[in-house]
Amino acid sequence: MDLKLKIWRQKNADDKGKIVNYDIKDVSPDMSFLEMLDVLNDELIGKGDDPVAFDHDCREGICGACSLQINGKPHGPDTAITTCQLHMRKFKDGDTVYIEPFRAKAFPVIKDLIVDRSSFDRIQHAGGYVSVNTSGNTQDANAIPINKDDADKAFDAATCIGCGACVAACKNASAMLFVSAKVSQFALLPQGQVERKMRAEKMVAQMDEEGFGACTNTGACEAECPKEISLTNIARLNREFLSSSFT
Repeated sequence: MDLKLKIWRQKNADDKGKIVNYDIKDVSPDMSFLEMLDVLNDELIGKGDDPVAFDHDCREGICGACSLQINGKPHGPDTAITTCQLHMRKFKDGDTVYIEPFRAKAFPVIKDLIVDRSSFDRIQHAGGYVSVNTSGNTQDANAIPINKDDADKAFDAATCIGCGACVAACKNASAMLFVSAKVSQFALLPQGQVERKMRAEKMVAQMDEEGFGACTNTGACEAECPKEISLTNIARLNREFLSSSFT
């Protein structure tokens, strides 16, 4: 099939940037979206043009690096998948496809479709860890009884890959779903209790310092999350934050 691509091109963070039109022909419906971009870049390189810069790594829906805004939606028209798992069969011959970077103050554009998401790393560094004795007498995790319901909820929260789709989907560019997932995966387990009182406070403070917006509970973040992280984690984050402020 043949497609008309409208791709955001921006040389660096200081460049104004603009949408550039590209025509691509004979796209196989079995291609992934990133493979389609690979083909486009091969054509551009063959012509001596600058290829489109986009981020990717595992291409297995695990790392979250392949975050693109496709026709106005984070990761494109399918649900519960990352961009690298999106296939061209979701588009029709002759379609016009808009491809842009995730838009947020805390995600500045590096080049073209690549944004700097190191703000997420700094939030995790602020409190997303547990104290572990590594001196050789570490207790076997399986020796600690954990309620299955709590274990399942912690595991579900831990599936967050930090792609930033929640931020891109939110009208306020809020990172509450991401932060709540990282807080929840520890708050529900005994291993996470040592830092529990300070974790929510420090991670929320870092989130605010990075320039993310406030949550308005519209649910767009959950709807666009490729791992379907639940909004109930935000409620847990609010409880953890409130509890820590009273102790």
